[in-house]
Amino acid sequence: MAPMDRRKFLSRATVAIAAAIGIGWAVPGVAYVLSPAKKKTGEAEWIVLGAADRVDIGTPSLFKAKVTKTSGWVSTEAEVAVYVVTHDGREFRGFSNVCTHLGCRVRWVADQNEFFCPCHNGVFSVDGQVVAGPPPRGLDEFPVKVEDGQIFVSLEA
Repeated sequence: MAPMDRRKFLSRATVAIAAAIGIGWAVPGVAYVLSPAKKKTGEAEWIVLGAADRVDIGTPSLFKAKVTKTSGWVSTEAEVAVYVVTHDGREFRGFSNVCTHLGCRVRWVADQNEFFCPCHNGVFSVDGQVVAGPPPRGLDEFPVKVEDGQIFVSLEA
């Protein structure tokens, strides 16, 4: 086997270094492009709200939690608020605090036993149904479960 001349050696070394740099850039690039497609979907994500004993029977309690939503490569953190109500201390229901009319925040008015939206005087019952005003439908309801005394809600209703 004849020894390799200097010109051939430098040519092959340059190609090898360029290939290594190309692979070094290509592998993370391909992983970046394909990573959102590999994420699992369809599974409900349960968010812990707080202790179930904070909810008085027949009176909705407002719980707030921070959630991180990811869309493709962009992640945003948002605060969600859910009213949780129980009539027997065992079965819990969760309602959005967003009015179905124009997206204003509703609040619980205890002395009138109803949810009230101040934007256009929307009124909802303790079970989230429209009582008065312009809202086209009741408050959005979210699945709620209780485990080990903690209330969990799934926002993917």
